Amino acid sequence: MNLSPVSGRDTVYIWIGRGTGGQPASVERLLRQAAAGVLDCSEADIVVSHRLGAAALVTKDTGRGQVAVPASVSRGGGVTVVAVRTGGPVGVDVEQCRQLPALGLAHRWYDPAEVAWLAARPEAGRSRDFLRLWTAKEAVGKALGLGLRAGGPRRRMPVPVPGRMRPAPAAADVWVGHPHCPGTLLLAVAVVGGEAEMVVVGEAERPGHDVPAVRSVSTERTSLPVVVRGSWSSSRRVRGRL
Repeated sequence: MNLSPVSGRDTVYIWIGRGTGGQPASVERLLRQAAAGVLDCSEADIVVSHRLGAAALVTKDTGRGQVAVPASVSRGGGVTVVAVRTGGPVGVDVEQCRQLPALGLAHRWYDPAEVAWLAARPEAGRSRDFLRLWTAKEAVGKALGLGLRAGGPRRRMPVPVPGRMRPAPAAADVWVGHPHCPGTLLLAVAVVGGEAEMVVVGEAERPGHDVPAVRSVSTERTSLPVVVRGSWSSSRRVRGRL
């Protein structure tokens, strides 16, 4: 599958993979599919190197050197999500929408302007709004290569509006957006270097096929500290998922 940039613009392609038996889809399989698509080559030509504490390195050997494909991975809500982009660093994060003590968590971790915005939002959708901000923070942290270090949870994000990317107020030359996602999944994508188009290419079929197929989802422009039964899990308070 040849994934040409949308209208000649810098483009991020997002792939969603669902596993079987409660296990997430293979990260390496999705990275190979996505990178092969943007480079218009065979998946067999793609090399995925896993690095401790950093994003996977995805490359293709051209015979005259290696071409790297910036990529980011996130797991949540029973899916694995991969984002690739040839134009520069990229970050992605996914969460499943669920009920949370949104204002309490926001008071503890978010910028005061974000807390005020959440407090003014309808209560029924406040958990969703909280998670949209959180996925944006995670995605931006990954694009910057910082995760949630260096005050990541308090790094102010733009008001989340599904659609085109918007500049992140607290990070120079970083843009973040929320492409539409199927079901109850919430997704954020961030890039460094200027606004990019966001395209959800498709959902990879479950493993077990000789040649994984791709089912189209959409082509629009377009982690969380753990709460355990009412208590806060300190083991993941500010740890980003890279």
